[in-house]
Amino acid sequence: MSRDDSPPQDTYEHNDALPDTAPRDFFLRFSPPAAVPFVQLMRLDRPIGWWLLLLPCWWSAALAGMAAAKGPHWGHVLLFLIGAIVMRGAGSTWNDIIDRHIDAQVERTRLRPLPSGRVSVRAAKIFLAAELMIGALVLFSFNWFAIATGIASLAIVAIYPFMKRFTFWPQAVLGLAFAWGGLMGWASAFGALAWPAILIYVAAIFWTIGYDTIYAMQDQRDDAIVGVRSTARLFASNVRTGVAAFYVLAVLSAAAAIILVKGGLFAWMGLGAFATHLAWQVSAMRPGDPPQALMLFRSNRDAGLILFAGLTIAGMMA
Repeated sequence: MSRDDSPPQDTYEHNDALPDTAPRDFFLRFSPPAAVPFVQLMRLDRPIGWWLLLLPCWWSAALAGMAAAKGPHWGHVLLFLIGAIVMRGAGSTWNDIIDRHIDAQVERTRLRPLPSGRVSVRAAKIFLAAELMIGALVLFSFNWFAIATGIASLAIVAIYPFMKRFTFWPQAVLGLAFAWGGLMGWASAFGALAWPAILIYVAAIFWTIGYDTIYAMQDQRDDAIVGVRSTARLFASNVRTGVAAFYVLAVLSAAAAIILVKGGLFAWMGLGAFATHLAWQVSAMRPGDPPQALMLFRSNRDAGLILFAGLTIAGMMA
């Protein structure tokens, strides 16, 4: 997930900033020049990616805490944070290795480290191996069931970069991968899976398809030129309806998970606020407005944190 049209150049404070770099990014400001391409490979300058990978982990941990009537395991919450940053970086590095020839043909991506030649493929592969080793250290801090569950996600991560070449549903494959944390939080707490975890995973899948469709709206023209498929292109003029449908399914699935763990008032308040935020996104969508699409996509960090807060408070108040 790295498609963006370029905002005005003066939004950024670093000559090597890419179009989707967060304004005044800490890592670009303080990294030595030799480290900047690797910061960009890892997407440290674009934190929304790891937030969206992290939040289903936190939802699941909070849901498990609600089931146990004691709130989330805060050690697990911290480990998920570290793991999400590192594994988002690994997934992005892998994606850039696979897509380097496509990226070189598109204005918005041609200055990425690999197509621009600032990082060699060999260096990127070595960097990927280092990221995976750190991710493995985090994963092996959990119980054996959670470890096996985490390893099972790697197959989906590996095939995702190829999906946009063959199907108009790469967002669904991304959802399977990015939502995997919906299983991990529960597995780490209980050493098993149950229906609440499966339902929060399903909710996160639908949520991911919705927000990544918004994200893909930025690049419909370029995607058509280079032959990249997406749900934004598939839905075309019905994109708002498509996103709304997936957001409704996300809310209903999360509601079912809350019912199964007998969630209290704060869980329902969190879900209600989450649903309201998603409804606002749908109402604010403007096809043909890439900066607006990017803003709405990034706002999903706040939407996910709202739901996490509600689930967490509900567990701690139980």
